[in-house]
Amino acid sequence: MFPPYPFVHGRHLAGLVALFAGFSAQAAGFLEDTSAKVEARNVYFNRDFRDGHTSSQQGGSKREEWAQGFILNVQSGYTEGPVGFGVDALGMFGFKLDSSPADSNSGLLPSSGHNPRHSADQYAKLGVAGKVRYSNTVLKYGAMMPDVPLLKYNDGRLLPTMFHGTQLTSEEFKDLKFMAARLDRYTARDSTDAQEIRVHCKNKRYACDTKADHFDMAGVDYRFNERLSGQYQVATLDDIYRQHFLGVLANQPLSVGSLSADLRLIKSDDIGAAKAGSIDHRAFSGMLGYGLGGHKFSAGWQRMYGENAMPYLDGSNPYLVNYSQVNDFAAAQERSWQLRYDYDFKALGVPGLTFLTRYINGDTIKVPGSQAEGKEWERDTEFKYQVQSGTFKDVSVRLRNATYRSNYEKFARDMDETRVIVSYNFSLL
Repeated sequence: MFPPYPFVHGRHLAGLVALFAGFSAQAAGFLEDTSAKVEARNVYFNRDFRDGHTSSQQGGSKREEWAQGFILNVQSGYTEGPVGFGVDALGMFGFKLDSSPADSNSGLLPSSGHNPRHSADQYAKLGVAGKVRYSNTVLKYGAMMPDVPLLKYNDGRLLPTMFHGTQLTSEEFKDLKFMAARLDRYTARDSTDAQEIRVHCKNKRYACDTKADHFDMAGVDYRFNERLSGQYQVATLDDIYRQHFLGVLANQPLSVGSLSADLRLIKSDDIGAAKAGSIDHRAFSGMLGYGLGGHKFSAGWQRMYGENAMPYLDGSNPYLVNYSQVNDFAAAQERSWQLRYDYDFKALGVPGLTFLTRYINGDTIKVPGSQAEGKEWERDTEFKYQVQSGTFKDVSVRLRNATYRSNYEKFARDMDETRVIVSYNFSLL
């Protein structure tokens, strides 16, 4: 015989009711503040290499694929009480609409397991993160998409990159934000599997698959006033490199128009076992802009110092003002300049339509194995329109075109590129 349940009478029943009420009260904040958003993203990608190489030489003369993706982002609220608990989730699914073996490997889709020239019909990835909040400090563990100067997740294709690890953010003091993180794995934009974190090997600047045990970073953001803010960050990729970042953002209204400034300084050195070899690099980049009505005119300058190209994590974007659609202009000893023009057609009575064009030119590049000066340039154009009302409200269409040329095609191939991106964001909760 089981003993009778003593909590069905008297004070035990009252205790059960109080416990249930307390749980409901705690869960209320968790559920009420939960949001769930979905982005449906359709991407057509066409990259036409103009160097004349055949598929047997540098992997084909063209990349052309079309795919559909869905990105689910769920962010819970926190349980009630001094210490709140929550859970976030990222779910991503992509499937092929059009691809051929001759034109695959665009970065939209992973390769099929049995043949690297065939793209998979579909793929999916899921990331979950637990989080704890005390006051204005949040500790998060699991999957995340960091967007800070020394680690900006890549979102240039169908599905974004996910990183995995621990991150602490704190905003206990007015205008001051502190961040620290340790990450050890990442899931690439066109992959389903989490991999060891590693240095990016663009144009064979560093050996591919140079892996590290972890990536640590910490930093502070401070807002001096409404027109001036500063950032400092330090990061280390274990046994590969240490990196420092210092940045300043400023804006100044004028009697006619407004001025803006974005200045960035990055210093990188090898550390520990130096698995990627000796690293000696410093980067300065800055952008000045003038806005008037719907117009904005900008000019940028970027300079690489030291013996090596700028190192950064695979699956991330370098935080440089001349980082563009195709290239980063971060080769060893490179100097580059940019002219850019943006226009918002809202000034002409067409809200939702924007345009940009820019030209970037780089030279004095130290080309591995050559005494010749490396040179390169890129021209980008983009139109974007977001529907403002009606049945298709919030649907956006973006047309992006780029032309890239260099004189050191052994490491950087000439190309013309077009991307068409149609996306729609909607809320489930």
